[in-house]
Amino acid sequence: MDLKQIEYFVHVAELGSFTKAASLLSIAQPALSRQVRSLEVELEQTLLYRNGRGVSPTEAGKRLLAHGRGILHQVERARQEVEEVRGAPVGRVVVGAPPTVGKMLAVPLVAEFQARFPRATLGIVEGLTTYVTEWLLMGRIDIAVLHNPIASPALTLSPLMDEHLCLISPARRGKARSHAPVRMRDLPGYPLIIPSRPHAFRMQVDTHLANLGLEANVVLEIDGVAAMLDLVHNGYGHAVLPANRVRIDNQRRAFVTRPIVEPRLTSTLSLAISSQRPTTPLARQTLELLERFVPRALRAAG
Repeated sequence: MDLKQIEYFVHVAELGSFTKAASLLSIAQPALSRQVRSLEVELEQTLLYRNGRGVSPTEAGKRLLAHGRGILHQVERARQEVEEVRGAPVGRVVVGAPPTVGKMLAVPLVAEFQARFPRATLGIVEGLTTYVTEWLLMGRIDIAVLHNPIASPALTLSPLMDEHLCLISPARRGKARSHAPVRMRDLPGYPLIIPSRPHAFRMQVDTHLANLGLEANVVLEIDGVAAMLDLVHNGYGHAVLPANRVRIDNQRRAFVTRPIVEPRLTSTLSLAISSQRPTTPLARQTLELLERFVPRALRAAG
């Protein structure tokens, strides 16, 4: 394999079309097809399903696509690190974060980053902690913001802050809004709309209830915070989230937020980088920026 073949394959697989990829890469479509076919011959695997509507990756193609993205990202990082010898940080750094954290951080973080590193660019991708961790280990992103990350020799972790988890309920018109704490042992009395395992918040709830010999009353498993809040607002159940995840939505709708106690549920937000790959100067300086910026920005949002 060579890098050009990998680059061509990644573009075709992501765009689902040889025609679109050829246009983007500014090469003739027959030449692009030959390069991808040569890669298939070398690997002795069919990488793409070809049909009249375009192409889609086979199982082997999906695996190569995941690795190919990481390989191309690492090559770009190497190029950036060599360029940075000449002066101020340049190139691109990619940060992965949970969706609600990404939503709160995106605008102020981009403004802060551009002010500090005018010659560099910042990418932000969103996903659940399990997915963001996988992207970090594969080299698709440089820095991850994670909820309750599991310690691993492959990761270097820097705890940022603890967030208290609360029971989020719909606010009913004409009824008093009680913000009294909810005891952990009383949580099974509430129908919960909660992420599926192994989401960090779900594991927290399940583990603490199991320690009490209890089990959560899960009525819906939803992995997106926005969808969870929509369902809570419409009376389908209650959610377990940090309070500041709800305050953004409270600009449009009202919720009742009650801390969970005995024991108090907390979620640790951490930064992570790979311990198995070198970190570029731009990534190191971005990590230092995030260590100072994220707690301040989240508290301001709350």
